[in-house]
Amino acid sequence: MEKEYSEIITANRDETFELGEKLGKEAVAGEVYCLSGDLGAGKTVFSQGFAKGLGIGSDVTSPTFTIMCVYEDGRLPLYHFDMYRLSDGSELEAIGAEEYFYGKGVCLIEWPENIKGYLPEDIIRINIDKDPEKGEEYRNIYITKSKK
Repeated sequence: MEKEYSEIITANRDETFELGEKLGKEAVAGEVYCLSGDLGAGKTVFSQGFAKGLGIGSDVTSPTFTIMCVYEDGRLPLYHFDMYRLSDGSELEAIGAEEYFYGKGVCLIEWPENIKGYLPEDIIRINIDKDPEKGEEYRNIYITKSKK
């Protein structure tokens, strides 16, 4: 399996948003982005930028209580999952998640560590870590692309 790795430092919310926007502009159908980080790390800010990069004009919020939101007003559909409340991935079958993982849009999954065994093999992992030594809004963002 081939892996590509990069590290990006953002100094504020705007830069985190802009990174998400850049990746959203580059996204192609069938990609699965797995977004990890502590509460308050910037996952929602990144997701909002990603949606803007896809051309989505709807307000994007974290789907913590609904598990998934679908946005279809961009150049590709965005399937935005939040797995924070799931204890394991078996609940994904009930919502037909596999259909979305291999669908015509792009998946953005927050808290993917809660569904490890249910994720596709080819994913793009994005870890957002706070860097309080540099400042309250600094983030170290690690992107790993795995390809068969």
